[in-house]
Amino acid sequence: MPSPAASGATLAPVRPLEAALTETPGERLVSRLRGLSPGGVVLAATLPIVFLHVDYQPSVSVPLAGVSATFKLSDAMVLLTALAALAAAARGGRRHLRDGAAVWATGILLLAWIVAATFYPLLSSRAYAWKTHLVTAAEFCEYALLAPAVPLLLRRRADALLALGTLVAWTVAADAVGVLQWAGWNILGGWGRGYRQPSFLGVHDFASLAAMTLGVGVVALLWRARGRPLRAGAWAAVVAGVVGFVLGGATAGIVGLVPAAVLAAAIAARRRLLDRRTLAVASAAVALASVGVVGLRAGDFGQFFRFLGVQRAQSSTTRNIQTYSQRTLLAYIGVRIWLHHPIVGVGWEGSSENSAFGPELATAHRRFPHVAALAFPSTQHPYGVQILYVQVLADLGVVGFVLLVALFAAAVSVALRTALRGPPRAAFAATLGLFWLVLALGLWTAVGLVAGLPLDALTWLAFGAAATRLEPV
Repeated sequence: MPSPAASGATLAPVRPLEAALTETPGERLVSRLRGLSPGGVVLAATLPIVFLHVDYQPSVSVPLAGVSATFKLSDAMVLLTALAALAAAARGGRRHLRDGAAVWATGILLLAWIVAATFYPLLSSRAYAWKTHLVTAAEFCEYALLAPAVPLLLRRRADALLALGTLVAWTVAADAVGVLQWAGWNILGGWGRGYRQPSFLGVHDFASLAAMTLGVGVVALLWRARGRPLRAGAWAAVVAGVVGFVLGGATAGIVGLVPAAVLAAAIAARRRLLDRRTLAVASAAVALASVGVVGLRAGDFGQFFRFLGVQRAQSSTTRNIQTYSQRTLLAYIGVRIWLHHPIVGVGWEGSSENSAFGPELATAHRRFPHVAALAFPSTQHPYGVQILYVQVLADLGVVGFVLLVALFAAAVSVALRTALRGPPRAAFAATLGLFWLVLALGLWTAVGLVAGLPLDALTWLAFGAAATRLEPV
């Protein structure tokens, strides 16, 4: 019988058994990363930039229709990612968007309403800086391009590993800066020894990045990450996430983190992946992060209790801005704005205009007579409504609120279906997307709509991850 060589046949290259057995874990990881796609590399390179405060990014001011628009490095990276995703779609990747059709449809409707909300206030007699708000609406829509980019660019395991590994490494770097700030080093606008810290993001966004990374570690451990490098990466994500989450000190993060972890554990149990050890580790990590934040913010909680009358008031309670009392005040003003403009609101970011909050100030002063005068919005300090859901009602009305709820509901539905019934890799991506979505829902209870925030990036990446289906090979 002739040999394959003699008959002209060719054999597929086979890795020698000896090499496979003697290969170190690091070498195995390197071999897996060789399958990286250019688009996956672009998305991974974008992650550190969108999780970097604008003050530390190169930027240029561009005159545009009488207003100044700032074009930042993060804008360039988001657009580059969008171009890479467009190229992937043109090469036949559009099928990867099918599962998330409901997410894209509701997202487009919400963004269209936001753009419309920069024009319809002109029909009223109120003053409204529509050109300025149109620029910020465009940037908010720009960040939304990250959502479809995720399923288009992260189709392979190697691409996902690179993106998640970059996220963990960036969190470790942010933690290093945050620890130095907490220790008293006056760098990058640190808040002083022993206080919550901004690292190179800002306090709330630092907590957002860290919680996102903590989610990577928790989900990986619950899903029993196999192989020494992957388990080491999962542990690194957990440790880095806990440290950064505590240093960021965002109590709103706890509102999202705890239910996100519970949901991830429930999915793992449903898929019969959960065991007592991993459940104990995940629970301990979430508990440690939450308790750490509560301990770090004890002073703010004390002032809030004085504001409520539970504890005896101090002079600082009524003379200085206190986080929780001010947020309550601004939410009250936001609700009143909405009640006077219930259907369509006062326009995108219109609640930060004096023409919208000014008529509500007299009532707010009567309702909160003991809150510091500086905590009230003014033309010098147009704070805006610092709770997403109240601001959406005030700015976009019931129409915008329904569209926002529909977007989150569509993403949760798509992700939950895959997480429970999909193949392992697709289910893992969907579970991580669910974790990030629930996390974002909590984080937005302390932040208003501001275009270009790292929290914007987290939210749109979560929508994308919810609709991502990693290929089985």
